Amino acid sequence: MSSQKDIELIKSKIKIIPDFPQKGIMFQDIFPVFKDPLAVEALVTHITSHILSTQLKKVDAIVGLDARGFLIGPIIAMRLGCAFVPVRKRGKLPGGTVQVAYQKEYGTDYFEMQDDAISAGQNVIILDDLIATGGSAKAAGDLVGKMGGSVLEYIFFIELTFLNGAKLLNAPVYSLIKD
Repeated sequence: MSSQKDIELIKSKIKIIPDFPQKGIMFQDIFPVFKDPLAVEALVTHITSHILSTQLKKVDAIVGLDARGFLIGPIIAMRLGCAFVPVRKRGKLPGGTVQVAYQKEYGTDYFEMQDDAISAGQNVIILDDLIATGGSAKAAGDLVGKMGGSVLEYIFFIELTFLNGAKLLNAPVYSLIKD
């Protein structure tokens, strides 16, 4: 299957939910992708191939954002032979954590990472399902930076380009689907 066919298959599975989680938001629901094993394989293979073809430095970890970044992040990390590191909402991780606050399009939230999850000098890719305003991805990048790591790239399934969230980020952005 070609890369464009992969993207079209994935895009065909995404469902738009109006007014969720609040009025005026057009929520991009990726969960229907996971009902189709072929679409999941296309998503994982497309992102893994992109990483392998573009990264000049060794990737030490895939950092997946709570919660949809957890869905394929570990699979991609396994295929790359690197670690998977979860970034969670405040209060969800055991042990010592590093925390940052960030603004979302509908309020303030907090992200945490375990304080030993990233070592100084490690190269990471941050992965999430969607970039809107860029606040949550920037927060994840800030967490990586606090721990001495470097963000090589931010990867998203979907980018809402009209919100210009990619402009907040400190590394290149790759999005499969741009709306």
